Amino acid sequence: MAVKILAETLLSIEHITKSFGDNTVLDDLSLAVHKGEVIVVVGPSGCGKSTLLRCINALEPIQAGEIRLDGEIIEPNSKNITELRQKVGMVFQSYDLFPHLSVLDNILLAPCKVQKRAKAEVTAEAMTLLERVGLKDKAKSFPRELSGGQKQRVAIVRALCMHPEMLLFDEVTAALDPEMVREVLDVILQLAAQGRTMLIVTHEMQFARAIADRVIFLDGGKILEDAPPEEFFTNPKTDRARQFLHIFEFEAVKHHEPQEL
Repeated sequence: MAVKILAETLLSIEHITKSFGDNTVLDDLSLAVHKGEVIVVVGPSGCGKSTLLRCINALEPIQAGEIRLDGEIIEPNSKNITELRQKVGMVFQSYDLFPHLSVLDNILLAPCKVQKRAKAEVTAEAMTLLERVGLKDKAKSFPRELSGGQKQRVAIVRALCMHPEMLLFDEVTAALDPEMVREVLDVILQLAAQGRTMLIVTHEMQFARAIADRVIFLDGGKILEDAPPEEFFTNPKTDRARQFLHIFEFEAVKHHEPQEL
């Protein structure tokens, strides 16, 4: 991947702490995300990856520190939290589509109701985006009629129609069958090529290596490594990261053993 010239900082996370009772999930964590940058967050289960995304979108309050988007503090009680959330599109593992609405109506709901945009304008944009992800013919379908990969692509289009400055992806392929994973990853690769700012939590290591400008390795609520993908995957600095990557390499080999003819 070509090295990007870093633009101004879009997201600034300064010394945040997030706890659930006595369990500290994020521990004095700091991170800066620049416009147009793709950062992939990896780490073992329970290390705080998804919690980090939820804190960025103010779905979870933090106990200490500060999160700023475009210089504005993000916190659940901010007067302008609705406007700030619109700048951060989040795509969840579970799709979160409304089952009683068609694909098109799922996409139109927030831009028309929250942003008060004209239905005709949003419809035209939604159909263009659905065509781009290969789902134009599914506009009138309901979520129950879609595959997991199709639902996830609809969720991505729904987020894009809000014109976010940044996209958060939380393990968006984790609930998919292996053959559906590629179609979702291809869409995210297209977004990266367009210069979208993205923070991606994933367990797909090859995908992380291909798409990331930086890889963040999180463990125990702390950032143990922050490096370009080639550096992280070929020469991790910590024993913990080496152990983590060794497990994934073992799993990859195990699942790609030659089949008997």
